Amino acid sequence: MRRRTRPRGGALTPLRLLAVLATLAGGLPAAALAEAPVTAAAAIPQLAGLKQSAEIRGFRLGGRYDLAQPASAFEHGARDGVSLEYLGAPPLRLGYIAVGTPQRNAKGEIINAVVIPSYGAGDATTMYAFWHDGQPSSSLAEGAVVGPGRLIDTQACYVVFVDGLGLWGASKPSAGLGPRFPAYSYFDMAQAIRRLLRDHLRVAQVKLAAGVSLGATQAYLLAAMHPDFVEAILPIGGPTVSDAADPAAHATLALAKAAIEADPVWMATAGAYYDRPKAEHPRQGVMFSWSLLGLSAADPRQRAQQPWATVQQEVFAWAPEGEMGANLAARAQDFDAVDLHHRLRAGLGFSLTKDLGRIRARTLILQVENDRWVSLAAARATAERIPGAMLLSFPHPLAHFASFAAPNVFAEVVRAFVENRFLPQPAAAVHR
Repeated sequence: MRRRTRPRGGALTPLRLLAVLATLAGGLPAAALAEAPVTAAAAIPQLAGLKQSAEIRGFRLGGRYDLAQPASAFEHGARDGVSLEYLGAPPLRLGYIAVGTPQRNAKGEIINAVVIPSYGAGDATTMYAFWHDGQPSSSLAEGAVVGPGRLIDTQACYVVFVDGLGLWGASKPSAGLGPRFPAYSYFDMAQAIRRLLRDHLRVAQVKLAAGVSLGATQAYLLAAMHPDFVEAILPIGGPTVSDAADPAAHATLALAKAAIEADPVWMATAGAYYDRPKAEHPRQGVMFSWSLLGLSAADPRQRAQQPWATVQQEVFAWAPEGEMGANLAARAQDFDAVDLHHRLRAGLGFSLTKDLGRIRARTLILQVENDRWVSLAAARATAERIPGAMLLSFPHPLAHFASFAAPNVFAEVVRAFVENRFLPQPAAAVHR
């Protein structure tokens, strides 16, 4: 397998990639914004028609999970959590896009499902855009990953792209409860996906759980929480710990959360600002937070090669001059401060370290070597704790954002892994 160190075309820098992500997540037309919810139901409006949604009644959010207990103990979320209905809101909902050919057992249950949870800022439409056949944005992944005859073959698999709880088409604070929305966890996010698959779609067995960044974390969680439910996982650039045990990841999340809290509107309202027009929401805090996240994700060597005219568009300032922070305005329009604050807080308390040994699924971990959000050392430590896990790594100028291309970087191995023709062998890391 050939080692790739540059994106095809050589022009997609980390800052340009962030601009692409912002464009894909572009908000509704200005004329419709006055009547629209605080945030849209799809990150890519032109793909919104592909989405379906499922209601999960009585699901409890915000409780503590003990994976040593039987899975039935947290079937409806942790017992000390609270349901949205109890707080006067509609039941929990998840959005998803389903493609491919379902195969069913004698009970009518699906046995060839592949689940692809979303990364942290995206939803089903963005992962569909980046990975599905025929989508122009699949250039980020160096080609499609999902589709007829692709690495994840929709002629053989039933593929479900899933929203993450808390943003876009899933239940989220900005849909009504605001800061009263329960402080959900990554465990809640994974268990909600389990309920969607098992109860709504009638999936008996997950053939593969694959994802990028937070989507990879959800793959780990599904396999750890329900070892008999998931046959294989393909996590790419996903953390299994982001609490104080990983100071770098913890600091990144803490700083991004503090940036929102530093907004004057946030400080004046404690997050209860929904009686104001959206133009008067904590937009600067959202921009500041995205600036920290975006700039911290890039490879500093790549960043040093970019002119200030490019870099400044991702740099926040309370009183910007010229083009400073220009690319952040779209994200302030698309994202809500409380939604992001809840998501960041969920990461600050997360650790799966002690439960990684519960995973029995075949595991192939892909990792960008110069990723600054999830280090190669952290990925190696995760691999060492999962029985039989294999880790493949590669360098790339896009750092964390190159995770989307990882399946095509290791295409031959990934195809064999998905088709169960390849059994990973334990290794500290294999470099390509």
